[in-house]
Amino acid sequence: MLVKTFGSAVYGVEAITITVEVNVSAGQKYTIVGLPDNAVKESLDRLESALKSNDYYMPRIKITVNLAPADIRKTGSAFDLPIAIGVLGASEQIEEPERLKDYVIMGELSLDGTVKPIKGALPIAIQARKEGFKGLIVPKENEREAGMVNNLAVYGVTHLNDVVNFFKDESSLKPVEVNTRDEFFHSQYEFEFDFNDVKGQENIKRALEIAAAGGHNAILIGPPGAGKTMLAKRLPTILPPLSLMEALETTKIHSVAGKLPENSTLVSKRPFRSPHHTISDVALVGGGGVPQPGEISLAHNGVLFLDELPEFKRTVLEVMRQPMEERRVTISRAKVALDFPANFMLIASMNPCPCGFYNHPDRECTCPPGAVQKYLNKVSGPLLDRIDLHVEVTPVAFSELSNTNSKGEQSASIRDRVIKAREIQAERYKGIDGVYSNAQMSSKMLREICVISTAGENLLKRAMEKLNLSARAYDRILKVSRTIADLAGTEDIRTEHLAEAIQYRSLDREGWAG
Repeated sequence: MLVKTFGSAVYGVEAITITVEVNVSAGQKYTIVGLPDNAVKESLDRLESALKSNDYYMPRIKITVNLAPADIRKTGSAFDLPIAIGVLGASEQIEEPERLKDYVIMGELSLDGTVKPIKGALPIAIQARKEGFKGLIVPKENEREAGMVNNLAVYGVTHLNDVVNFFKDESSLKPVEVNTRDEFFHSQYEFEFDFNDVKGQENIKRALEIAAAGGHNAILIGPPGAGKTMLAKRLPTILPPLSLMEALETTKIHSVAGKLPENSTLVSKRPFRSPHHTISDVALVGGGGVPQPGEISLAHNGVLFLDELPEFKRTVLEVMRQPMEERRVTISRAKVALDFPANFMLIASMNPCPCGFYNHPDRECTCPPGAVQKYLNKVSGPLLDRIDLHVEVTPVAFSELSNTNSKGEQSASIRDRVIKAREIQAERYKGIDGVYSNAQMSSKMLREICVISTAGENLLKRAMEKLNLSARAYDRILKVSRTIADLAGTEDIRTEHLAEAIQYRSLDREGWAG
C-alpha cells in the first residue's frame, strides 16, 4: 500500500515542502531514496525501535521510502516522525491514511517514541501556510515558535502516540494559541544593561549615539580597563526597537541555526553577538557541509561585537569585507547557492599596542619601536575604511568613578533621540529598497543627500590632504555628518557637523601610531 505524508527541508532561511512516499510491498528490504544523508538513512532503525516500544509493528516485508523532490539533498533527523507515520499508514495501523495529506509533520524520534525538537520550525510553518496545509505537527518545544504563523493550526506533540491518536481523533490535540504582538511589544524594552551604569565617557556615549542613529560601524581603541566592552554591550539598549518584519527575519535565522530557546516566540530585542577571537572564517560568515548561518547572519538587524580586533585571524576579518558592503552572504556550493542576510552594525574594540598603554595619560608604553604600527597593521586598511567611527577611549578618572551623586543619562533618553533621527531617515529613504539608514546610502545618493557648503568643502579638503584619507573615508565622513545633522534636527550639514565627523577618523591620522 502506498501512503504519502509531508515534511519540510530548510535551505538557507527558507523551507521546501518534501513529500514522504512510503510503499509497503512484497519483498524483504528497507530502502530510503531521494538523496538522504546518513541521519535520514538511520531513521528506519530508530523508528523500528520506537514502533515496537509502543505496541506497533514494523512490517517484515519490503518498505520503500521516497523523499521527493528526489534531486534535493535531505539532511538531519527531523524526518523520523513523517516516515514513521507513513509506515503506520502504509501498513494500515492508522485508519483513513488519506487524512495525512492535510498536515506537515516534523520531529526526531527517540527509541521509546519520544519526539525531540527540530531546527527551522518557523520557516517550515511559513511554507506550510503558503501551500495551504490544514495544520502543522511539530515537537512540543517548537510549538510556540511555529504558532506565530497566523491561519495555520499548529499542534505540539511529545510522543509518537500523540500523533497516532490525533489521526484517530483530531480533538485529542488542541492547536497552540500565541498572541505574537502582545508578547513581542511587551518584552522589547527589557534590558539587563543601561548607559547610566557608565561613569564618565561622555564623548564615547556621544559616538555610540551617532553610530546607533545612522547604523554606522565603529571601533573603540583604548587601554585595557577603560570600559570598551562595557560600553559596547550597552549599544543595543539605545538602538530603535525591532519592527515586526525585522523580528520575523531575525527569528527565522536563529530558528534555522537552532539558537532559539525552548518555547520561545519572536526575537523581540536586537541581537548582540560577541564571538571569541579564535573563531574560524566559516563560523563567522557561515557555510559548512550543510550551509548554516554564521555569526554575522545571527547578528542580522543587531550588533556584531569583535573584542580585541587585532587578535582575530586576518583571513577571518577579510571575509567580512564583502558582507559589510552588500549586507548579505552568498554561500555557493556545486549544486546550490544560498543567501543569508547580514545587515549588522559592526562594533570592534582594540588596545592601541601590545602592552595596551600607548597614548595613556598616566602609564608609559613599554613596546619596542615599530611595535605599535605593526600591531595596528594586523587590521587591514580596507577593513578600517569600512568602519565609520574611530573612537579613542581614555581611562576614567578616580574622581568620576567614586562620585556616587552623579548619574549618567539613561539609555531610554538616548534611544528617544536615536528613534527621532531614524524617523527622519525613514522619511528620506521612503520607497528605496534596502536603504533604511544613512550608513546604507549608495555613492550616487550621497552626492544628492549630503550637499555641503563652500566652507564645509574647504574644511573637508584640508582634512583629506592632512590626514591622507581615502575616497571611501571621504564617503564615510559625509554619511556620519549627515547623521549628526539628523540628530541635531537640521536640514543642512553644517561645518560643525563635518568637524565632529572628521574627528572620528583618528586611525587615519599620520603619525598616530608613532
